[in-house]
Amino acid sequence: MVRVPASTSNLGPGFDCLGVALRIYNDLTLERRAKSRLPPMAKAAAKLFFDKIRSSPFPFSLSIAAQIPAARGLGASAAIRLGVLHGLNALCGCPLDRLSIFRLGARLEGHPDNAAPACFGGFTVVRATTLQHFPVSPRLGFVLLVPELEIKTSAARKILPRQIRRLDAIESCGNACAIAAAFAGRNYEDLRGAFVDRFHQPWRTKMVPFLPRVIAAAEKAGALGAFLSGSGSAICAVTLRDGNKVAGAMLDAAKSIRSRTIMTRADNHGAQIPNPKPETLRRSATLA
Repeated sequence: MVRVPASTSNLGPGFDCLGVALRIYNDLTLERRAKSRLPPMAKAAAKLFFDKIRSSPFPFSLSIAAQIPAARGLGASAAIRLGVLHGLNALCGCPLDRLSIFRLGARLEGHPDNAAPACFGGFTVVRATTLQHFPVSPRLGFVLLVPELEIKTSAARKILPRQIRRLDAIESCGNACAIAAAFAGRNYEDLRGAFVDRFHQPWRTKMVPFLPRVIAAAEKAGALGAFLSGSGSAICAVTLRDGNKVAGAMLDAAKSIRSRTIMTRADNHGAQIPNPKPETLRRSATLA
């Protein structure tokens, strides 16, 4: 079994660059056996893996126990793809290191900001296929508003403009740098006011019209800030205070659409094979 965490990405202005792994998981079980039906993204991940290691593919079965809400901007697809990659890697004796698996996952995703935290855990900064990752203190809470509204990443990307104003880009770049510095130094109070974004959220608000008022409500309730998680529709607030108060305020602000909240912390480990069987312990050691 491979356990892969959810992830919240972009963090506002860190478009396609920043992400945090969260303690919500998809558990994937892969076993060698007669050919079975696989989801398309699992097939694609398997093909890329076997092509990478230059080995003939073998049939395997896949079962998924999913906690990560799908089509909400919480890295559900990245978790499945990385789970398949890590699982096949373990079954093949671990020919690939974690960085190589991340790069395959990012290639499958088309962007690296969910694959990085899901693979490595913590807070991640990605530049092309290189990354830095930092552990996140358990005192920092993440409150998710998860609406009953599915948004496909492809649709959320189509509505983005080809160009933005230079001053908007400068503001967003400055905020993204401030977020990275705050997480790297664990100076979380410096996150306040840094999640303002001009790269993608103003346009994606058309798909998530309650976003501005949910962000405002979270901040009024004491959150350091809030942002659209990935391409949405989930909204993530970050807080050092009472998460229940923040969650209640977010729910009230989104009352026009049915929603639920999840309160969680950051996962600092990334994809793991928990309690491996003795005969697979040596093979899966590089995942630990």
